[in-house]
Amino acid sequence: MEQNPNLSIVIPVCNEEESIGTLIKEIDQVLERSLGYEIVVVDDGSHDGTVAVLNGLKQELDQLRVIRHLQNSGQSTAIRSGIKMANAQWIATLDGDGQNDPADIPKLYLKLTEEEKGDPALVVAGHRKKRKDHWFRSFYSRIANRIRANLLRDETPDTGCGLKVFSRERFLDLPYFDHMHRYIPALFIRQGGRVISVEVNHRHREQGTSKYGFHNRFWVGIMDLLGVRWLLNRAKTPEVEEL
Repeated sequence: MEQNPNLSIVIPVCNEEESIGTLIKEIDQVLERSLGYEIVVVDDGSHDGTVAVLNGLKQELDQLRVIRHLQNSGQSTAIRSGIKMANAQWIATLDGDGQNDPADIPKLYLKLTEEEKGDPALVVAGHRKKRKDHWFRSFYSRIANRIRANLLRDETPDTGCGLKVFSRERFLDLPYFDHMHRYIPALFIRQGGRVISVEVNHRHREQGTSKYGFHNRFWVGIMDLLGVRWLLNRAKTPEVEEL
């Protein structure tokens, strides 16, 4: 395994034994070894065969690292655990269900490191213009995105897309709370950063079942929005100089 990779791909998973193996092999196929990358999978307390699948893949792929939460702690905590353990300066995140297309990772990474000259204050976020979800899930996601954009002014049409690329150091400076992964663009802006959205492919979920739905996201989402709005209203980003 490369000790100083250019890019760490962080994937949080929980009970994704049917999809995670296919996804990791696909990532290995679409990324060039010359890029210098590692894949950091964080198993968030799975109770199916996810860990066994990951252990089998570790024998085949030197780039794969597996971190495990002994208890389920939520997607944001899993992402943060993976980023804390990552070796690269730049982080790419994507969901473990296979709906994010790994072929889009190089596009977002190159946008950040070449076109934008590796700006550590920048988030390059995926935008799923053509979503492949159930119509009702797509509908309430569009409504939620509009409400969020009006309240937070986060310059992001699709903050729920798991595919993002950003600086490891800047992420670890963000305030941490449960569900924070949905508000990474707003939190970067809060600290003087900026966001660029890039259209990405979105695929049907071929295996496994979704962990999120209307009933377990609606009221939590409202509380999260109010909390993040509170944080934004109290942010200060002074210009600093040393005498």
